[in-house]
Amino acid sequence: MARANVEVRRSKRRRRTVSAYRDGDRIVVLVPASLSAKEEAEWVDSMVARLERQERRLKPSDEDLLKRALSLSDRYFGGIAIPESVRWVGNQNARWGSCTPGDRTIRLSERLQGMPSWVLDYVLVHELAHLFEPSHDARFWGWVDRFPQAERAKGYLLGWSAAAKIEPPHGEGDELD
Repeated sequence: MARANVEVRRSKRRRRTVSAYRDGDRIVVLVPASLSAKEEAEWVDSMVARLERQERRLKPSDEDLLKRALSLSDRYFGGIAIPESVRWVGNQNARWGSCTPGDRTIRLSERLQGMPSWVLDYVLVHELAHLFEPSHDARFWGWVDRFPQAERAKGYLLGWSAAAKIEPPHGEGDELD
């Protein structure tokens, strides 16, 4: 299957391995020079599909975010936190996410794209909890701490902030918004 945005690079030094990566808007697939045209086509299709699956997992669509949020609400809150929408935004540089309980919308910083799924899930759980507990009081944290990897995710976000040399929200590690 020919793909307009795929570049195949054959290598005489490469014996068995095949790999793929994104370079801008194109996907580069590295294959051994010894592959037949049929084998190459099969590997290209396989590697492009794998890379696209990985990208969807690391950068889910807004629709996928909403489905994920609803699933997390069911799992950790018994389904009581139902957002109207969940979407990526590019203008949140001082916070990981935000929630407007009045219109039941959740916005997530694009900086979360590519982070481990359990970190994204933690931020979603945090914002979902704001749909019924607006402040960061003990009751709020009781709900958020139902997420088993909450402390680990807080540490991850603190470490990421430190490595990027940016202040975590409010100068603390336990608040996202």
